Amino acid sequence: MKTLTIVLQITPPHITTRSNQWPRTNETLHRSRRETPFQPARKWRLHDGAKGFTGRPTNKERESIARKSNTSSRKDKKNKMDDDDDKIPDVVWDRMISRILVNVGVPLAAGFFMLQVFSVLKEQGSVNVPKWVPFVTTFVTFGASALGVAYGSLSTSLSAEEEGSLLGFEQVEKNWVEMWEQDEEEE
Repeated sequence: MKTLTIVLQITPPHITTRSNQWPRTNETLHRSRRETPFQPARKWRLHDGAKGFTGRPTNKERESIARKSNTSSRKDKKNKMDDDDDKIPDVVWDRMISRILVNVGVPLAAGFFMLQVFSVLKEQGSVNVPKWVPFVTTFVTFGASALGVAYGSLSTSLSAEEEGSLLGFEQVEKNWVEMWEQDEEEE
């Protein structure tokens, strides 16, 4: 009891007694930025002489850059002529993107769904799921989602006239062989 009475007699430092509950009218409600106790925000600026920034190029440097761009544009024109046969038609491109989205999205959604199912089962306590099961299912589903990019592009028919099958197994066999033949030709 003695400690209780001693504690009650001490006023906490955060409680102040004020005779008037309303704020004084002569106090300024809005202070300027300079009067606030906080430090002003730093302003990011480039420092003079930073690495990679040497200033403005001289006339000689400008001329050499212009020469390099002229020679590179000539090379680009030659390469564009060679690359014309490698362009993918828009119809094929749209098919490829849709296959990639499906082959990535379905396993990814299945992985998130399975994680939610395991979470609900754990919260309810109805089934004791071992800890390794969610790890294995996420590894399999997210791994299949990562492989979906490659499978989606390989299972697409590269011919604008051919639609291809639903799963694209025939096209995978055909495109896989064609891809390795091109690789061997380049070497």
